[in-house]
Amino acid sequence: MPRYVALTYTKDVDWTSPEYRAEMADYAEFGKAAAAVIRGGDALYPTSTATTVRVSGGKGGDVLTTDGPFAETKEALTGFYVLECADLDEAVKVASTIPAAWDGAVEVRPIIEF
Repeated sequence: MPRYVALTYTKDVDWTSPEYRAEMADYAEFGKAAAAVIRGGDALYPTSTATTVRVSGGKGGDVLTTDGPFAETKEALTGFYVLECADLDEAVKVASTIPAAWDGAVEVRPIIEF
């Protein structure tokens, strides 16, 4: 059965903060409802905790790191789910029930099986 990644884009906040407890309860409810197709996933800490890595000059070049994301946006990549669904239609149906879709966005992409 095909697998899809559902990338969640929401406000860039620390989801471990108590002020988001009610919203996290919605995610827990989604997790229970979609348990049959979820094969993995996690929330991500805010982009302020990110480190961007680049290699100058290509393979073997100098490793350059910078704090934070590449670009500032209203919504940030804040988590993901790996879904195993019959087809894209089913994956989209499941993604529409992820709380991020209600006030942010969920990007669904097929996973290449190597």
